[in-house]
Amino acid sequence: MAFRFSLATVLRFRESVEKREELALKKILLEIARARHEIDRLTAQIAAAHTARDQAMQNPQPASHMQGIVNDIEAATERRKNLHAALGALEKQRALQAGRYQAAHRDRQMLSDMRARQQDAYEQQRARAAQKFLDDIFAARAQRN
Repeated sequence: MAFRFSLATVLRFRESVEKREELALKKILLEIARARHEIDRLTAQIAAAHTARDQAMQNPQPASHMQGIVNDIEAATERRKNLHAALGALEKQRALQAGRYQAAHRDRQMLSDMRARQQDAYEQQRARAAQKFLDDIFAARAQRN
């Protein structure tokens, strides 16, 4: 008779919940990484625009060219500010999701540990039964001789 865990269905459900929460956490972490990368890119773009503006100030340039550089700087700065706000919201979301994942992991781990303990107990009982069977055979043979 093979080992059967009576809560196997519940364990599979807990595993799927844990996996779903882990994937949601990974998705949020990916969004955070993308936002940080975009912020870094915009910071470099702003620095390059400032350098271009400073160089353009050294030489006579049409006002429209200077205004274009200033508009680029303002647009990038506004976008970066919005990304910082979004990043703050994503960090809060990450903290909440991390808590959900930890709870799901803990729930699944509890059932996995219970299954392991029950399987160990089952295997010990089977080993004792097998040993008792062998002992009975040995004792029966010893009585015949």
